[in-house]
Amino acid sequence: MELHMLHTTPEQKIAVIGYLYKIGKPDAFLSKLLNDIMSMTDQILKRNIGIVDPREIKFGGKKYYRYMGSLTTPPCKQGVIRTINKKIRTISKDQVRALRVADHDHAEKNARPLQPLNQREIHFHGHIPKDTYN
Repeated sequence: MELHMLHTTPEQKIAVIGYLYKIGKPDAFLSKLLNDIMSMTDQILKRNIGIVDPREIKFGGKKYYRYMGSLTTPPCKQGVIRTINKKIRTISKDQVRALRVADHDHAEKNARPLQPLNQREIHFHGHIPKDTYN
């Protein structure tokens, strides 16, 4: 699984921070949201469940990859700064199941297919700058 946190500026510039997951122990951050996630399973429309302060998320890992890419769902806008944390986190099967039910599992209808590299440069960084979340 991959978690994307989308950030936009008033000028509509977009940055996405991503975290990769493998099946294992439950993720503590998602555990905090699980009740809200489960309450959305019977709703077709999206709803706002509040604001998450990214400084409160303890994802760990100070190594990351950064590249210019695009959004992964339509309209697949280009020029998106993508930052992917190198540390792979764990998520339980129950958490994955809850997310799939809440999302109505329509990913196959709107996910962008794998794109060629097109000479894109991917940069590896050894630490996250202190001003990332300020």
